[in-house]
Amino acid sequence: MGAEPIIESSGNVFADLGFPPDEAAILLLRAQLLAGLRETLSERGWTQGEAAEQLGIAPSRVADLVRGKHDKFSLDMLVRLTARTGRRVEFSVN
Repeated sequence: MGAEPIIESSGNVFADLGFPPDEAAILLLRAQLLAGLRETLSERGWTQGEAAEQLGIAPSRVADLVRGKHDKFSLDMLVRLTARTGRRVEFSVN
């Protein structure tokens, strides 16, 4: 039995999984913002309580961030939370 062929990624795993282009774009942005927030929290060494205070959200919401539950956050909320960390969000259209 031969190996499965390797298919080059489009650069958006959600598009590769068959999501419609508009939904795949939003899912990718949410995943990228969530990953950036998780990285920022880790770099700063904030406890869940400190992160909640800095971000203006409940500790349970911080737990959702840390666990990578991107489906619990809208794109708008992830942009707001990123801005609250002092980081700048930039988008580009290609």
